[in-house]
Amino acid sequence: MTHVVDLYWQESGGLGLPSVDDSMEFSPRFPRLVFVLATWLFIVAAPAFSQAPAKASSASSATPLERAIDLAGKGQCEEALPLLKKLTVRSTEKQLRYRALMATVRCGMSQKEDRITVNALLDLKKDFPEDPQVLYMTSQIFLEIAERASQELASVAPESYQARELQAETFESQEKWTEAIAVYRKILEENPKLRGIHYRIGRAMLSQPESPTSGEDAKKEFAQEIEIDPVNAAAEFWLGELARREGNWGEAILHFGNAAKINPKFPDAVLSLGTAMNSAAKYADAIPQLEKYIKSVPEDPAGHYQLGIAYARMGRREDSIREMTIQRELAEKRQTANDAKGNPAPH
Repeated sequence: MTHVVDLYWQESGGLGLPSVDDSMEFSPRFPRLVFVLATWLFIVAAPAFSQAPAKASSASSATPLERAIDLAGKGQCEEALPLLKKLTVRSTEKQLRYRALMATVRCGMSQKEDRITVNALLDLKKDFPEDPQVLYMTSQIFLEIAERASQELASVAPESYQARELQAETFESQEKWTEAIAVYRKILEENPKLRGIHYRIGRAMLSQPESPTSGEDAKKEFAQEIEIDPVNAAAEFWLGELARREGNWGEAILHFGNAAKINPKFPDAVLSLGTAMNSAAKYADAIPQLEKYIKSVPEDPAGHYQLGIAYARMGRREDSIREMTIQRELAEKRQTANDAKGNPAPH
């Protein structure tokens, strides 16, 4: 398969969309249209890798790092990459370091040096966490690395359970839930104790149109997952969610509590735990859970609303009024943002 970066370096007479020959091989995980669009976006964005400073330095006055960046911009990556690796770590000038890391990413991908590429991306994310180009490049590079790895897996071990997992995930991405479940079942026939498979079956069942038995069938899958993997917080959460839908508050509290204990950084489990406690009239128990939630997710109106209810039921009127006021302000702010984007109001 033609590499994204290789497409960029082809002489195409401009920045138009590169042609895609029908003979090109594509992984089933990434449909052809998505790959072509990603390629085009990468090409449009690529010049930013080696943007020259507003005032270009002359060849004689350029620093060694600037000369390395210039080599990368000319496509001489084999020569540029060792210099970039050596010199970038010494750079303290922010914009120069940005350009050097971007050049390293480009050359790392061109040379298929994944470790160098990923390290440079992580440095960019650390130093420029909100830079749109950095965020865009991170998504595109990891997409490309994943695509390459999936092709290698299909080539090296086409009959492995890992290759079948990729196949099932492809079906899931296409919302072909029945096909995905069938592949997962086949995996379990050969690897009955494999972690994560029962969980995926349960989620696929819940993603299909609801049937009279879908909830109960999914519950069995999540329970089997817990038997294999007792620290699967996601499976515990979904057992709690299914119990909540049935109005079984005791069971919901048990499973949401387990999920929150297994993974303390699972805010949805904490909110659901507090909400279930409110529904079970256990307001005193709900308050610390909901206070914990709004500290971690202060912008969510739902947390403030549930906490306001718990405070009110415990006679803490002023605290309840404060939380309900915050809830209204956040809800209005969210609605204003949705209106600006043309999104309908949530129901």
